[in-house]
Amino acid sequence: MAEDAKWPRAASLISSDHSPIGLIDVPASKTSISPTNAHLTPKAIREALLRYSTYSYSTGNDLAKIAFEDLGEITDPDSNETNTIDAIRAANKKLTIALGGDNSITYAVGLGVFGDQLATAGLITLDAHHDLRDGISNGSPVRRLIQAGLDPKRIVQIGINDFSNSASYAQLASDLGITVISREMVAEIGIKEACNIALSVAGSAEGPIHVDLDVDVCDRSVVPACPAAAPGGLSAFELRQATRILLSHELVRGVDITEIDASKDSEDGRTVRLAALLVLESVAGFQSR
Repeated sequence: MAEDAKWPRAASLISSDHSPIGLIDVPASKTSISPTNAHLTPKAIREALLRYSTYSYSTGNDLAKIAFEDLGEITDPDSNETNTIDAIRAANKKLTIALGGDNSITYAVGLGVFGDQLATAGLITLDAHHDLRDGISNGSPVRRLIQAGLDPKRIVQIGINDFSNSASYAQLASDLGITVISREMVAEIGIKEACNIALSVAGSAEGPIHVDLDVDVCDRSVVPACPAAAPGGLSAFELRQATRILLSHELVRGVDITEIDASKDSEDGRTVRLAALLVLESVAGFQSR
């Protein structure tokens, strides 16, 4: 790629210097319901940052003013969830950005972000699925967080899609008191209002909020590397908008980007490139606080 001193690349934001923002790789894939190479994705996202600049045209802000600290990679996160929890708690960042890996990481990353404030914490997921399955997998992190002590009445799920869940798990979400803003509802009220509702519910106890960006919430045409994505999901722009809006809230302390199998991406790398933009939207949201 051609270099231009007047056009700094977003990859330059990753630094070893201390920062209120930390970037950590959590390449989990072994417990996925469907076979996946999601463990390859964190490195692919970092490489994709080379394709973008640090400047947000819509806000006029340059992200270079607030680079993020590289917290490295968790080794074998499927077998060592406590390592993820401990690493995030020890870093104690105002914002932790976790690169997955499959959606199972939301459990450990969430606990790391919440620290000793689990009793007042909130969770917002952008996901086509409820993730309330039994066992330990990419289909169970929400249930596991509830079992760990997270109040389900401070969980909001945006983008839950038709024919992507069972009646049993939909009923369980309702019984638990989880707030569900379906894909159809997002189409009716708009992504901005959906995010406003989510923040008011998840932040009702004034505790830390974690945001789970399961990229399969998007329309399959824009995320071919997400095995469970369905036609008719959110647009890439809606997911980017949601990320910036949610991360602008002062209570949001963590965000994870999950469910991308970099080995299955299209030739133009559109899914991984979207994930890289979600990193930048997260930082842009944080910068606007």
